[in-house]
Amino acid sequence: MRSGDAGPRGPQGGEEPAPSRLARRLRTGDAVVVGLGAMLGAGVFAAFGPAAGAAGTGLLWGLALAALVAGANATSSAQLAAVHPESGGTYVYGRRQLGRGWGVLAGWAFVTGKTASCAAMALTFGAYAAPSLTRPLAVLAVAGVAGLNLGGISRTARATRVLVTVVVGVLALVVVACWWGGSADLGRLDLASVGPGGIGGVLQAAGLLFFAFAGYARIATLGEEVVDPVRTIPRAILLALGLTLVVYGAVGVSALAAAGAQVLAGSSAPLVAAVSVGELAGWAPAVRLGAAVASLSVLLALVAGVGRTTFAMAADRELPLWLAAVHPRTRVPARAELVVAAVVVAVVLVADVRGAIGFSAFNVLVYYAIANVSAFTLSPEQRRWRRWWAPVGVAGCLVLAVSLPLGSILAGAAVLGVGALGYGIRRRASPRADG
Repeated sequence: MRSGDAGPRGPQGGEEPAPSRLARRLRTGDAVVVGLGAMLGAGVFAAFGPAAGAAGTGLLWGLALAALVAGANATSSAQLAAVHPESGGTYVYGRRQLGRGWGVLAGWAFVTGKTASCAAMALTFGAYAAPSLTRPLAVLAVAGVAGLNLGGISRTARATRVLVTVVVGVLALVVVACWWGGSADLGRLDLASVGPGGIGGVLQAAGLLFFAFAGYARIATLGEEVVDPVRTIPRAILLALGLTLVVYGAVGVSALAAAGAQVLAGSSAPLVAAVSVGELAGWAPAVRLGAAVASLSVLLALVAGVGRTTFAMAADRELPLWLAAVHPRTRVPARAELVVAAVVVAVVLVADVRGAIGFSAFNVLVYYAIANVSAFTLSPEQRRWRRWWAPVGVAGCLVLAVSLPLGSILAGAAVLGVGALGYGIRRRASPRADG
C-alpha cells in the first residue's frame, strides 16, 4: 500500500481511495466532536427564534421534520463518504457519481451557503458577547478561528472538544433553569397546533432549523484527515446527528414550556428569554456566555469545512489552482483557509443574521439534494442502508428549500445561477471530460 492511502478496498465494494493529500490524524471521537461543534449552538442560539415566529408551537413538528430530512441526508452522506473518502464532501460525490457539472454545482452551493453560515455565527457571537460591538467582535472571531485552523487539524479538533463541552454544560443549565425556575407550563406545548402559519409555517420552520443539523457535512469534508475513513466517517456522522437531535429536542421543549412560542419569536436571544422569565433569571449571563462560546465552536468547524471544499475544487481547477496549496508543516490547505476567512469578514460587514441563515439553508438544501441523487446511483454492494432513503432525502430537501422566505430563495437561486454560468463559460473555454 502506498504511504498515505486510506486502506484497502472496503466491504461495500468501493474503489481503493487515492492517496491522502492531507494528514490523517482524526479518529471517530475526534470526527464526532467536529460534527457536534458544527451543529450544537447554531439552531439553539440562532434559529429557534425565527422558527417560533414561523410556526409557533409547531416548531417542534418543524424540528422533527428537519431531523427526518437530516437523517435521510446523513445516510446518503455516510455511504458516499465510505466509497469516496476524500476532502470535498458532495462536491466529490456528485462529480464521481453524476458528472463534473453536478459536482461543481454542489461545491458552489456548499461554499456559498456555508460562507453565509460562517458570517451568521460570527455575528451571533458578537451579538451575544457585546451587542454594541457586534461587527468588530465578529471580525475578530473570524480571524481567531482562522488562526487556529491554520495551526493544524489536530489543534482544531482539540479546541472544538473544549468548546463543545462548555456548550453542552450551558444547554444543560438552560434546561434546568426552564423546569426549576417555576415558569414551565406543559400547557404551552400544544402539539395539536401548527402555529399561525399553518403547514406552510411548519415547513418554513423546518427549513430554518435544518440549518442547525447541517454540521455533519463538516465530517464528510474531512475525508482525507480521518483514520480509516470507510468506517470512521459513517459512524461519526450518525453519532453526531443523533446526539444533536437529543440535545435540540430537550432544549426546544424546555424553552417552549418555560416561555411560550410568542416570547421566543420576539427575542433575538430566545434561550436567554426562556431563562429570564423564571426565578433563575440570574443565570441569564451564563447563557449569553454559552451562546458566544457555541457560536465560536460552530464557526471553527465551519471555516475548516469550507476551506477544505475550496481546496478540493481548486485541486480540480474549478477554482484558482493557487488555492490548492498545502502548508508543508501543518498539512492544511492554508491559502484556501485564508481566502475563506477574508470573504467571511466581508460578508460580516454587510450581512444580517436572519437573512444569512435563510440564504445558507437554501443553498445547503440544494447541496444535500445532489448528495441524495448521488447516493441513489450507488451499486448494491456499496450500500449500507436501503435505497429508498435517497429519494426521501431529495424530496425533503426540495420541499424545505421552496418553503423558506422568498428573499432567501431568490438570493440563493441567483448565486447558484452565477456558479452554473461560470462553469458553463469555463467548460466552453477549456472542455474536459466529465467525471
